[in-house]
Amino acid sequence: MLLLATAAHAQSLTGEALVKALRQGGCVIVMRHASSPREVPDKQTANPDNLKPERQLDETGRTTSAALGKALRDLKIPIGDIFTSPTYRALETLRLAQLPNPKPIPELGDNGQSMAGGTEAQAAWLQKIVTQFPTGTNTLVVTHFPNLTRAFPQQAAGVEDGEALIFGPDGKGGAKVVARVKIEDWPKMMG
Repeated sequence: MLLLATAAHAQSLTGEALVKALRQGGCVIVMRHASSPREVPDKQTANPDNLKPERQLDETGRTTSAALGKALRDLKIPIGDIFTSPTYRALETLRLAQLPNPKPIPELGDNGQSMAGGTEAQAAWLQKIVTQFPTGTNTLVVTHFPNLTRAFPQQAAGVEDGEALIFGPDGKGGAKVVARVKIEDWPKMMG
């Protein structure tokens, strides 16, 4: 288990300092997919490309996903690798944010059970990826509430739809949460 910052110390970077750190790269942004109703749509209300059908984003999720992508581009925050749950709602979050080439990873999924708890293997995958800091870019990971809270019980407590935990090096070979950002707060960072 990684030694991560306690929730009380999680907000060490905010505002301009956070934007500056993200522009330099080297962080791992782990976010919960954007707002999605808990029900699976029927064939009449499913998006045309939601063929299975699976849960999809609601209006708030669609709006905040688009605003997230625009804010990342306007703030000039470089995003390198993008790892995502293979679920429709996670992929829709990235598509609407216009973030290209997401790599679906089964360990980030919902196990076909929507809100069922994440597994130990999923938690281990997340705990490992947050210690792999890229150079010059940031890694973005999109997953689900149960996976976040299993991997990071204290840091992810109460994480909302679209909210991100931003990990940076802890100086001891591990990772710590350096910021927690709600999806609607990314556009507000533009000052």
